[in-house]
Amino acid sequence: MPVLRYFILNKPFNMVSQFVSTHDVRLLGDLDFDFPPGIHAVGRLDNDSEGLLILTTNKKVTRLLFLSDEPHKRTYLVQLNNILSEENLKRLQTGINIRIKTGVTYTTAPCDVQILTNPEELYDLGERLTAYHPFTWILITITEGKFHQVRKMIAATGHKTKRLIRISIEDLELDGLKAGEVREIEEKEFFRKLRIKF
Repeated sequence: MPVLRYFILNKPFNMVSQFVSTHDVRLLGDLDFDFPPGIHAVGRLDNDSEGLLILTTNKKVTRLLFLSDEPHKRTYLVQLNNILSEENLKRLQTGINIRIKTGVTYTTAPCDVQILTNPEELYDLGERLTAYHPFTWILITITEGKFHQVRKMIAATGHKTKRLIRISIEDLELDGLKAGEVREIEEKEFFRKLRIKF
């Protein structure tokens, strides 16, 4: 029986969370890292999003983490255009209507949202310019995973998401990993930090 392996990656901007694609896009396999056979991404980040991505050869992790009845916290650092008002901050915190399918509206669960004045204390933002002044940085923690949920929540306030960086899933954090860097994690630590039982 092959040994199951677990990794975290700081997924760069402009890279899809896949190893194979029929489109001409940057792939995970383009990174300078020797990934084992059978590896896949768990809880994908889209091409324009950055940050913490889990990679594993264990096919059960997606079900345990994202399809279980037990909610799991995901925290994102988000830059949005213009100044977020107190009213819209409250809407994000208490639940906001988003469209999840054609003609289907969903009210998000209450979540933790804070406005940040020093986002670089949490993450090395690098040199990439994503928004002109004025803009707002927020830290948002959700336990749901509707398709593009954070972007849709921001759009429902009348703002545009200019940058989206996942910085943690439960207690699993980037811990200083730079964009494009990969770190292997021991199985017990992986499950302990994600607060899932295996």
